[in-house]
Amino acid sequence: MTVTNQPVRLASMLATLLSLVLWTTPTNTFGQQASVKLTQQGERFELLRQGERYVVCGVGGRDHLPLLAKVGGNSIRTWSSEGLDQLLDEALQNDLTVCVGMWLGHPRHGFDYQDDRAVLDQLDQCLQTVRKYKDHPAVLMWGIGNEMEADGDNPAIWYAVNHIASEIKRIDPNHPTMTVIAELGVDEVKLRNLERFCPDIDIVGVNSYGGMSTLAKRYRDTGIRKPYIVTEHGPIGPWEVGKTRWGSPIEATSTEKAIRYSQGFQTTARESEDLCLGTYAFLWGHKQETTATWFGMLLPDGSRTGAVDAMSEQWKGGKVTDRCPVITNIKLDRVDHLKPGEQISATLQASDPEGSSIQIDWVLRHDSGTIGVGGDFQAAEKTYANSIKANGPAATITIPDGGGGYRLFAYVRDGNGGAAVANVPFFVEGPMKVIESPKAKLPLVVYDEQPQPPFEPSGYMGNTQAITMKFDSTDQPFAGSNCLEVTYDAADNWGGVLWQSPANDWDGELPGGLNLNDAEAIEFYARGKAGGEVVSFMIGVIQNDSPYRDSAKAELKEVKLTTQWQKYRLPLNGLDLKRIKTGFGWSAAGQGKPMTFFLDQIRYVSG
Repeated sequence: MTVTNQPVRLASMLATLLSLVLWTTPTNTFGQQASVKLTQQGERFELLRQGERYVVCGVGGRDHLPLLAKVGGNSIRTWSSEGLDQLLDEALQNDLTVCVGMWLGHPRHGFDYQDDRAVLDQLDQCLQTVRKYKDHPAVLMWGIGNEMEADGDNPAIWYAVNHIASEIKRIDPNHPTMTVIAELGVDEVKLRNLERFCPDIDIVGVNSYGGMSTLAKRYRDTGIRKPYIVTEHGPIGPWEVGKTRWGSPIEATSTEKAIRYSQGFQTTARESEDLCLGTYAFLWGHKQETTATWFGMLLPDGSRTGAVDAMSEQWKGGKVTDRCPVITNIKLDRVDHLKPGEQISATLQASDPEGSSIQIDWVLRHDSGTIGVGGDFQAAEKTYANSIKANGPAATITIPDGGGGYRLFAYVRDGNGGAAVANVPFFVEGPMKVIESPKAKLPLVVYDEQPQPPFEPSGYMGNTQAITMKFDSTDQPFAGSNCLEVTYDAADNWGGVLWQSPANDWDGELPGGLNLNDAEAIEFYARGKAGGEVVSFMIGVIQNDSPYRDSAKAELKEVKLTTQWQKYRLPLNGLDLKRIKTGFGWSAAGQGKPMTFFLDQIRYVSG
């Protein structure tokens, strides 16, 4: 199928699909809808909610909503509709709105926008979300996808986005549509194609980090005739900063990051308010992405960092009375060419703006050097509690027994919910000490409705262009509302996908995986679309001399599937499962025609 014919074919299939699903429209029970309109007067755009101007003062995340409301935030952004019932109700209780995100498939994860069936199933999922939640008073707008556009030069992606937007408008004319892109792209190709192919998208969402200071000017200079919201902003990304000699990105302190959060809002929502409708700061919470602290506005215990104070002052227009601690410097006396067993000294300069006493905690972590991509899951890095002897703002570190990169973190708390954090990387010469994989708690889910960390279905093999993995298929799941639908759309050659930890580690060079020695089997359910599909299933594919190879391998070869769900069990008794990096996988040879099969309830079990 050619791209130029896709809109016609999709339109025809769309009508058929809609006629089949309309009767299943769920009943809304939320009560009074809050109407949101996008208005334009001359060159100026505004959001009106219940007739009043609404500037988005938001964050990405779904936790600690009372704190967000207290510091002046008014909206949250999600990336999917998971758990939306409870979240919308909680947002309403805290007088917050929700930009409801609807996850769209990414080509880098194997989604094929040339596959009509997959595209229409994705559309159906989005429309089900809209029908169910359109009358909830906490809904602000519909966020269609996040960074699925890649380089932005594939019209098929934009056609799919616009079909979703146009159908949303038919169902719900009372909330705007938005799609989210990663920065503006080279030569603004993304924006030009978005404007050309997506007339039913009202608002452009832009995720911007290092380019935030110039975003407003660059966006205006493109001449695009759509307003925008900055849907992610915060510190400079780890892919944009300077690196150490050994390649570790250098992270700013939380105090330095706070300045960027504030400036980002000021230069867009304040100084370019005719085009910019507000921002969503990233991330309201914490996560491991490159490091344990790169993007989190909060610490795991809920303590707020300077980014929260910075955004609060922008949102409320006044100074925070009890500000977070401030870090002015963190330093190691040596950071390179270190040897195991040596000692180095660390010093920290930190204070509380109101003069309160502060508590300092030092944490040493392994530094894998992994730079996060697209928010993909990363496992927490190993800590070395016994290597630190601390005395307030000073600490002595005994170098662990193993070469490679490490990071020393300093956490500062004021006892009133405010905190600051900084880290400094250092490098140890010598053979890398292999880090043990953490022990898994059983049963361990690999896939159940959606893939579960730490194993990511990132290892596409063989004829990858012929592979489509739809993780939320509603085609007769074994249990729950979704299953995994796999299509190999070729008659010859072969293809397959591996679940990896971490993602894309083909050679076993990076820490990851799990200790699954307590597992006696991996179980899963499978069925074929037509019956007779032959598929092999496996674990433990990295079998080489790399330090983080799989410690065991097992396989169910050439399983012939039926059209009925069958339970399959791959016994693991007697195998050394102390490090399983490849947690699951499938492969299939071309069988003379395209094939589709389904998987569900993939898990490691002890009995």
